[in-house]
Amino acid sequence: MTSGSSLEGRTMLITGASDGIGKETASVLAGRGARVILHGRNADRCEVARRGILKSHPDATVDIEVADFSSLDQVRGLARRVNRAYPELHVLINNAGVYMTRRVVTTDGLETTFAVNHLAHFVLTLLLLDLLRRSAPARIITVSSIAHTRGIIDPANLQGEKTFDAYNAYAMSKLANVLFTMELASRLNGSGVTANCLHPGVIQTKLLSDGFPSLDGGSTADGAATPVHLAVSPDVAGTTGKYFVNRKEQRPSGDSTSPRLRKELWKISEQLSGTLLP
Repeated sequence: MTSGSSLEGRTMLITGASDGIGKETASVLAGRGARVILHGRNADRCEVARRGILKSHPDATVDIEVADFSSLDQVRGLARRVNRAYPELHVLINNAGVYMTRRVVTTDGLETTFAVNHLAHFVLTLLLLDLLRRSAPARIITVSSIAHTRGIIDPANLQGEKTFDAYNAYAMSKLANVLFTMELASRLNGSGVTANCLHPGVIQTKLLSDGFPSLDGGSTADGAATPVHLAVSPDVAGTTGKYFVNRKEQRPSGDSTSPRLRKELWKISEQLSGTLLP
């Protein structure tokens, strides 16, 4: 498969795809012929996004799945529906994310930034792994951020139990994305399923407006370039456990390369979610 070839026969799930980078990524992949599962937390917004994609690509196949990632029960429900409805899943793009300006606890008793940005994707990925393995070669792509370089994993304050700072919570969740990717890649070695993560750039999205209102971002097309590259490019077909910026591999923060920290976060994530690697 070349980077510009048809993706017909390929099924791809993009979380957080009702707007922003996720929507643009879904549009590009659907336009190339992939069957896209567009996930969002609001059915109406998902339908608006789907119609927008079909307006640009009338022959595209775009399905909708709705789940609120602040609820692990809803994440599990999404995984069950995908496992039942689709015989194959070739690409999973973990894109959904939030920036919380204050500490809000989910129905599971978790701080929302950590729950949505990391733990929901941890659960979804593990529950879809059997399907991804059966569909191999398959790819798992997680959208992190350059903010991960300022993240600190403090097991005693993962939920902001002691102190909560919006940026610190976000940066920590993005570091968790990288740590999860590195450990997942190690555990999937030889399975035919790769796992990589990325910084999409500073992009003009709702998250940027919520968290960094003074910043001007690039276009969503710029933001989608690296996720699309990792989803389809033959240049990264065998690449796993890496971090990308502008479609090029870069070295992530020192903390994210720590095997001890990777394993510690994995164990905590298992305990908090009750989900184990199949």
